[in-house]
Amino acid sequence: MSERLLFVTGKLAEHSLHRVLEQMQPADFRYTVRQLGVSVAALMTTDMIGRRLAHTAADRVIIPGRCRGDLSALTRTLGVPVERGPDDLKDLPQYFGVEETGADLSRYDVRIFAEIVDAPRMGIAAILAKAAAYRADGADVIDIGGLPNTPFPHLEEVVIKLRSAGYRVSIDSMDPDELRRGARAGADYLLSLTEYTLDIVDENPAIVPVLIPSEPGDLGSLERAMAAMEASGRDYLADPILDPINFGFTDSVARYRELRQRHPRTQVLMGIANVTELMDADTAGINAILMGMACELHITNILTTQVSPHARCAVAEADLARRLMYAAREYRSLPRGFGSGLLALHERVPFPYDAEEIAELAKQVRDPSFRIQVSAAGIHVYNRDGLRTGTDPFALYPAL
Repeated sequence: MSERLLFVTGKLAEHSLHRVLEQMQPADFRYTVRQLGVSVAALMTTDMIGRRLAHTAADRVIIPGRCRGDLSALTRTLGVPVERGPDDLKDLPQYFGVEETGADLSRYDVRIFAEIVDAPRMGIAAILAKAAAYRADGADVIDIGGLPNTPFPHLEEVVIKLRSAGYRVSIDSMDPDELRRGARAGADYLLSLTEYTLDIVDENPAIVPVLIPSEPGDLGSLERAMAAMEASGRDYLADPILDPINFGFTDSVARYRELRQRHPRTQVLMGIANVTELMDADTAGINAILMGMACELHITNILTTQVSPHARCAVAEADLARRLMYAAREYRSLPRGFGSGLLALHERVPFPYDAEEIAELAKQVRDPSFRIQVSAAGIHVYNRDGLRTGTDPFALYPAL
């Protein structure tokens, strides 16, 4: 008869725990899950578990790895063995020796517009090369940006060449004439129209406009443009505009939430480059946060670019972030344990071995070759002649 296991967890992790355990089946145990009314499992203590669980018919109890307290006392209270599982429930398959299948990151529901901001100054070949790089990184639409007071004589040719190569194309310009020219050449989307420039789309029934407020922060003007498109039966995307930090960022985030509350089914676009480009911070984490916000608000279109040197991987990061956030939402989980592709500065588990474990390994070495491992205690260098540990690698050399 297979062993009966009881898994203790909190509210936030309950659905994820069920999903992970289901994916581990068939296994050599049967299981039940008890959620003890605490939001975060790590806040539970063994005393709390003993009071709230009282008794169990299981053969063994598995509590969260970050739950602290005396396991022997809890074992006596419950009358069955109690042990800590891994710190992260995503590591349960490895904990039980089950091969992990991994999350499905093939799915997403966010369309990425990747802007070529200086297209008027680029030749056709250079634009096609950049479009190919963007598509390889995950872009779905190539956005051709116009520049103020800069002629763009080859705009039509750019659109035709891109469309012939299989790209979907958008035109982003404040010049109505450039928008018209791009539309006539066969562009799929036009950015950014206001209630005063909607006549451009009347000339091009197949094109999808991206609507913005006629004045910064004016949701009313955006809603009037939306109403006009709906009255004519036209598809459109709405963009309240995400502002840079210190220039209205927080208020602009609130506008996206307000727009979603007022119009739950509207297709929304969020231009994220105002944040990724205009701040000296690594873009991987910024893209993760912004895509998480898009996931919660069901924003299914984002516009990004790669201009600043520190943002040169923004499209690929946005692609991975949309997949991670989609998977986390489908799993009804926190966005943890779905891959480490957006961890650039710190490993999720930086030190797989502690100092004591490394010391045990060092005792087994019988040859002169050096092994180097790192733990929270520092750098460990060892061979058959002994183990040296320190925090300054250069201080270790004289002893080797």
